[in-house]
Amino acid sequence: MKDLKYLELLSRDFPTISAASSEIINLEAILNLPKGTEHFITDLHGEFDAFDHVVRNASGVIRKKVEEIFGHKLRESEKRELCTLIYYPESKLRLIKRSEKEINDWYKAVLIKLVAVCSNVSSKYTRSKVRKALPAEYSYIIQELMHESGSEPNKQAYTSSIIETIVSTGSADNFIIAICNLIQRLTIDSLHVVGDIYDRGPGAHLIMDLLCEYHNVDIQWGNHDVVWMGAAAGSEACMANVLRIALRYANLETLEEGYGINLLPLATFAMDEYHDDPCTIFKPKLGDSEGKIKQKQIRLLSQMHKAISIIQFKLEGQIIKRNPSFEMDDRMLLHLVNYEKGTINLNGTEYELRDKNFPTINPTDPYTLTEEEQEVVEKLIQNFQNSEKFSRHIKKLYSNGSLYLVRNSNLLYHGSVPLNKDGSFKSINICGEELAGKALFDKIDQLVRLAYFGDREHDFKQYSLDFMWYLWCGPYSPPFDKNKMATFERYFTTEKELHKETKGNYYYLKDSKEICNMMLKEFGVNAQYSHIVNGHIPVKTAKGESPIKAEGKLLVIDGGFSKAYQQETGIAGFTLIYNSHGMQLVQHEPFENKQKAIEEGLDIISETSVIDFTSNRKMVRDTDIGKSLKEQIVDLKQLLEAYKVGLLKEKFTL
Repeated sequence: MKDLKYLELLSRDFPTISAASSEIINLEAILNLPKGTEHFITDLHGEFDAFDHVVRNASGVIRKKVEEIFGHKLRESEKRELCTLIYYPESKLRLIKRSEKEINDWYKAVLIKLVAVCSNVSSKYTRSKVRKALPAEYSYIIQELMHESGSEPNKQAYTSSIIETIVSTGSADNFIIAICNLIQRLTIDSLHVVGDIYDRGPGAHLIMDLLCEYHNVDIQWGNHDVVWMGAAAGSEACMANVLRIALRYANLETLEEGYGINLLPLATFAMDEYHDDPCTIFKPKLGDSEGKIKQKQIRLLSQMHKAISIIQFKLEGQIIKRNPSFEMDDRMLLHLVNYEKGTINLNGTEYELRDKNFPTINPTDPYTLTEEEQEVVEKLIQNFQNSEKFSRHIKKLYSNGSLYLVRNSNLLYHGSVPLNKDGSFKSINICGEELAGKALFDKIDQLVRLAYFGDREHDFKQYSLDFMWYLWCGPYSPPFDKNKMATFERYFTTEKELHKETKGNYYYLKDSKEICNMMLKEFGVNAQYSHIVNGHIPVKTAKGESPIKAEGKLLVIDGGFSKAYQQETGIAGFTLIYNSHGMQLVQHEPFENKQKAIEEGLDIISETSVIDFTSNRKMVRDTDIGKSLKEQIVDLKQLLEAYKVGLLKEKFTL
């Protein structure tokens, strides 16, 4: 029997035999419900509109529900309109009200359809869970409409009366919006974001706003997330990388509009130091912004881009000097430059530099910031750390995030598990300790949290900040895992062989079923139908590559949400749906835009592939939550026994 003190604490919540018995009955019933639907998504890279749409339509699940419920009862145009209304209720309502002549009749008809969809998506949950998800102002009415059958004449009149009253009191718009949002919420029970929310696209802050409000979400950190987390923690090198990437893609919306980061100190410094420098090789990649940005702005962005890049290379050199255990001396390149000739000596070969103007570098001390550079860095770090919204988003990444997650027999991580050539786990020296596999991941998770939450006086505070940068670009960093990040070479040299970044052994061994089973076992996943869900690796579908690897054990679901990758991948991303019937991989075509989706009912064209299908539906008892509920039932039964044998006395309310 459990420790009596524990049972005494449990008795506070269940003070009587009847209370404990009722909870056991409730939990046993929940175990026999179908498992909730899990939604996996990765490598969002700031593409808010596409992400928002995929979350709203649940990777096509809502469309399938509408098809199942209404089939041939509705025309295709009507089903498309109903789906769009569920996805974007406010915007679609405004559009419909401009063209619909008999709006009250439309309200009544659409309310009946929405109630039918809502009843369907809520059927796998307890009434208690559904009730908690309901908007307070319409909770009672929605429950009545969902649970009262219209087959009996009296009930039909009752439900019709409710709908009539909703319309006649002018509440239809608000009610429709509420029930559409409820359908979206109930369709997906939990959302897994397998890394890389930030960089490249303009809306990372909007994605984080959505995730902060999402009912059940977890995040597995990618290298593009970690570098922003490092900037928030106070890593100057991480901050420099964040700014460089934003300037490289002329993507300042998240920084300036989202987080209110003041870039004026950098702009002023760049104009002073590089006023006569065209900074040609630092011209930003404009993409969709081509032709929309004035030449004067492009010149300034280029100057800022060069200024922060040089600062970055200096700061990174300082980190490498402080941490010989990182084994990254080959990334210290500034001292290899011949500043008079404008060349660099790499591996015994002299290469000409594409840009030879380095006004802020002292050739005899190339890794030290000038006073002006140091002042800029201090002001920028202060801006990052004083942004209230940025701080809220970073805390969400910490509270709901981790380097990996094991959930319902699936192992989720963003990049890799570092391996040796023979497939064994690669050991990495952290704080003087050699760690590999799960132990390595757990230690990294601790360091990431220490970097942000640790006291400045902590012995490993500086090391943890430096390690945040290592996670971004270190050769054996799980979210990165390449021999180098060739940033300097890509900017300053034309020789393609210098630009090559060699991937770690994981990327060549991951297609082996035996290797994947070894990794699953290492992380405690031993179920027959278990998978690794992996982001970070763009799947080149256009070249015939499949996201399903290692005989189905490994699912690589980065298919190119980022527009920068779509030409290479040929699609706009994969998502994964795991419901009580099994696991389905969903391949998405590029999302045109939100306006077309609302006005024309254009959905993202998606193709679904079944990975695992079971004729016996998975129930809550088969999940991690089910395991926890079973443990609670055991504890409650022991509490019952303690009451019955007199070890504890019931506490009746008089």
